[in-house]
Amino acid sequence: MKNNENDNNESETEEDVDERNKNNAEKEKIKKEKEDLRNKQIVDFGQTVLENKEKKRKIHLLSIIGEIEGHECLPEHNKTTKYEHVLPQLAAIEDSNEISGLLVIINTVGGDVEAGLAIAEMIASLSKPTVTLVLGGSHSIGVPLAVSSDYSFIVPSATMIIHPVRMNGTVIGVTQTFEYFEKIQDRIISFVVYHSHISYEDMKNLMLDTRKLAKDVGSILVGKEAVDKGIIDELGGIKEALTKINKMIDEKEAKEAKEAKDKDVNKDISPKKVKLVL
Repeated sequence: MKNNENDNNESETEEDVDERNKNNAEKEKIKKEKEDLRNKQIVDFGQTVLENKEKKRKIHLLSIIGEIEGHECLPEHNKTTKYEHVLPQLAAIEDSNEISGLLVIINTVGGDVEAGLAIAEMIASLSKPTVTLVLGGSHSIGVPLAVSSDYSFIVPSATMIIHPVRMNGTVIGVTQTFEYFEKIQDRIISFVVYHSHISYEDMKNLMLDTRKLAKDVGSILVGKEAVDKGIIDELGGIKEALTKINKMIDEKEAKEAKEAKDKDVNKDISPKKVKLVL
């Protein structure tokens, strides 16, 4: 009898080991699939999710690089940011309960005005905390993108070129085209002014300055100059950007918790209906 009991115990132990090995293999498989998916997102779209296990939160990292591609496809050798990829992703971030905030890294030469403004408006309309970080440069339509977040950073060596709207090709109806371009410029200036600390007149003067650029009209701002002009909030890098967005998420969560608590308190002390019997 004792030998049978020992055999049963040994067989049960072997089954437990096999089950544990099977579970570990399954976990490793899931972990590898997630890692492959994350790598694919970085390669294909320049996006990934930063996971803070200590605070149990996820921050979506979005990179806007190269040229902002509009309604026409650019040559394959150009590095581009495609708005048809970015806009749905921003909508998914807003709708997700897992994503707590958005960090946008920018290094762009500019590009299509309509596409750039569309992305900037989407970022500005998110309810979740957003931070932008300018690395390298954020030129032309990259300026509205840089200021579209709740808070913006620029590294000391990064540049921002501000210039009027331009077009290539033959112009038919010079007066009408000029008026249309003025309206486009007004939209860009108004957006930047609304989302930063620079005045309309100062922004327009930077855009139309004839003394700064040899082959163009406009201005070039380097690092701290963009902060001093009131376009960018602060000088800093990735460390400062991550610290800021985590602080903003903490404040948002604390505010939501307080509002929920106050709502429960008000619900408890709400006047009860009393039935009078005559």
